[in-house]
Amino acid sequence: MTVRYTIVPSPIDDLLLTSEGGALTRLHMTPHRGRHGIGDDWVRDDDERVLAEARRQLDTYFAGNLSAFDLPLDPAGTPFQVQVWQQLTRIPYGQTISYGELARRIENPSASRAVGLANGRNPIAVIVPCHRVIGADGSLTGFGGGLDRKRALLSLEQGVQTLPV
Repeated sequence: MTVRYTIVPSPIDDLLLTSEGGALTRLHMTPHRGRHGIGDDWVRDDDERVLAEARRQLDTYFAGNLSAFDLPLDPAGTPFQVQVWQQLTRIPYGQTISYGELARRIENPSASRAVGLANGRNPIAVIVPCHRVIGADGSLTGFGGGLDRKRALLSLEQGVQTLPV
């Protein structure tokens, strides 16, 4: 299956989006810890349906006018990781939870460390809102895109600041 990609400018830097088979498979910020480069066999396709819709929804989100994404997603991961990522999409816009709470929500309360690792490997940042998970003490912890971006995303969602679009 052909990997299609686009680059989306955003207030938190350029975003690399990929799709395969009509579903979004990645959203990486640049630079991204562990970020995959653009594959030699990938095809740039700014007009591909899911990539164009993701761009539209991201623009609306960064303008402060979208609180829930509606896109077909197909993140590659282990069954445990996919379970964690699915649970991330259930964290309401503008709210945060701890890693321990996320572990409880997947009915594995002793797995907060594993949940943290899965959260850090989320291949579809922002849309699968891993930035909404914080430390038990309320501190901002680990985010592949950097804590400044995490802070900016949370501030946007909590109505504290707007991001220039």
